[in-house]
Amino acid sequence: MMTDPIRPTDPRTTKSAESIKSTESAKPTALEQMGGATGMVYTMLPVVAFVVANASLGLTAAIATAVGVGIVLTVLRLVRKEPLQPALSGLFGVAVASFVAWKTGSAKGYFLLGIWTSLLFAGIFLLSVVVRRPLAGIVWGALNGTGTAWLKDKPSVRYYDIATLALTGVFAARFVVQQWLYEEDSTGWLAFARIAMGYPLLALALLVVVWAARRSGKRLKAQAQAGPPPTSTP
Repeated sequence: MMTDPIRPTDPRTTKSAESIKSTESAKPTALEQMGGATGMVYTMLPVVAFVVANASLGLTAAIATAVGVGIVLTVLRLVRKEPLQPALSGLFGVAVASFVAWKTGSAKGYFLLGIWTSLLFAGIFLLSVVVRRPLAGIVWGALNGTGTAWLKDKPSVRYYDIATLALTGVFAARFVVQQWLYEEDSTGWLAFARIAMGYPLLALALLVVVWAARRSGKRLKAQAQAGPPPTSTP
């Protein structure tokens, strides 16, 4: 009985596979696309600078300081060749918040845009669950290139419903707490709530999103390996 000779592995194939694996591992994660761990610090600094400057120098100086810090952070990202999108969106947010504070003539106006944006996001996320298109799954698929095949799988939709409701709770909590502090004219506590309920609270909700993505991914992978169900013939 003859056996086929063992063929040597083509080094070009091995190298190609290693290159693909290296490329996939080098692909930025969703957190890195949103600015990474330093994004939390960059988000905090303009807020802290605004509150400190307002307490010691007044509203006009606080506005100028917050915008100045935002510009410096954007330039710093550019010099360090970090993703510019989070920096530019952060600078835009600082500029708009400062404009609102200037128009209202009150330091607490700096937080008004964030308060109502939280309410808007809470409503959008909740609505997406109602219409059976949970945004947590749609956004996750867009960021990671996994698409929306999970929409055809009811358990996967339920997983992302739970994740979307977790995000809804985060934004709703931000609105309730910060709106109450706004009405109480507690600018310092507003700044604290803005920071404490920002990235840390969002990180907890993202853990639920990751859980949903993994559960859904395992189901879809198992379905793909099993193949289509057999068709019965008369």
